[in-house]
Amino acid sequence: MTQNFDVIVVGAGIVGLAHAYTAARRGLKVCVIERDAACVGASIRNFGFITVTGQGAGDTWRRARRAREIWGDVAPQAGIATLHQGLWLTASRPKALDVLEAFMATPMAEGCELLEPAEAARRAPTLQLDGAQGVLYSPHEMRVESRTAIGALAQWLADAMGVVFRFGEAVLHVAAPAVRTARATLHAERVVVCTHTDLHGMFADRLAPHRLQLCQLHMLRVQPPPGFRLPGAVMADLSLVRYHGYSKLPEAAALLAQLQQEEAESLAHGIHLIVVQSADGSLVVGDSHHYGPVLEPFADQRVDELILAHLDRALKLPRSRVTERWVGTYVSSATTDCLIDQPDEATRLVIVTSGTGASTAFGIAEEVFDAW
Repeated sequence: MTQNFDVIVVGAGIVGLAHAYTAARRGLKVCVIERDAACVGASIRNFGFITVTGQGAGDTWRRARRAREIWGDVAPQAGIATLHQGLWLTASRPKALDVLEAFMATPMAEGCELLEPAEAARRAPTLQLDGAQGVLYSPHEMRVESRTAIGALAQWLADAMGVVFRFGEAVLHVAAPAVRTARATLHAERVVVCTHTDLHGMFADRLAPHRLQLCQLHMLRVQPPPGFRLPGAVMADLSLVRYHGYSKLPEAAALLAQLQQEEAESLAHGIHLIVVQSADGSLVVGDSHHYGPVLEPFADQRVDELILAHLDRALKLPRSRVTERWVGTYVSSATTDCLIDQPDEATRLVIVTSGTGASTAFGIAEEVFDAW
């Protein structure tokens, strides 16, 4: 096997795969090195929800728009099914409607609609709209099954684009052009390191000043009655004080103050509702956010109960049962949604620090190579 490449990517999560795709599209010879036998991290433990509407204004929203376009091109080629499209965000409080009305006045609302509850009920009959003030509909989002999509994307990159994968091989040291692994020393003109939650290994000295921390989230798979169909991804009021495209609007302050009175326990656990549907009809439901330098691997049942209570208020779901529970971990920053660092001219360190890897990675990768 050759030891020489134009680009070596360290890490086979979605951020690493996006950089591998972008490099290969530009005619470069690419190798991806992944320490695990398959991708098992945050990239497969999420909603598979490529989110545009609600992303932070500026770089994050722009990257999400571009990433959504690339997903639309790549998914069918890689055999990745688009399970549903669009976002329905219900405003249950007048102050939540104020936030949505303010959002609709921004350029980021292009293509979106703010619907009266009666119209939303006609178009999305499984939404629970009793007392709703309005519903934001966005056509921009798409949903893939992340558990299988990441593996399918890697396989397609290997088969169709000639990307070389070395799974089950830890990278020990990067000093471009040399990359030393547990098995070999490889060479590349450029190296992109996308190791995500490994904050204390390679380049720990570069990461330390950014004060990154880990964020752990709870997620569940819920089986609804046969025939139950979502109209698209579903969110609710709590999302409006979490997603920066809404929460940075002045009108969000009053909503946050109300939620602190009415939903204090949910806010304390960083809960906001997202619901998407899988091909088998089951619902992927979440999520919560707990932060720290290290996170214990124990899931609190109370957090799941709170998430499920929000689910009950959002959908006309007469009965359901939880079939799976899991936690995921990603890197979080208080100051940026994505860290792009340059240890040297030949090396880039890229970490998405906002849980938006699936939504923005393809856009980020283009910017990295455009600027190189």
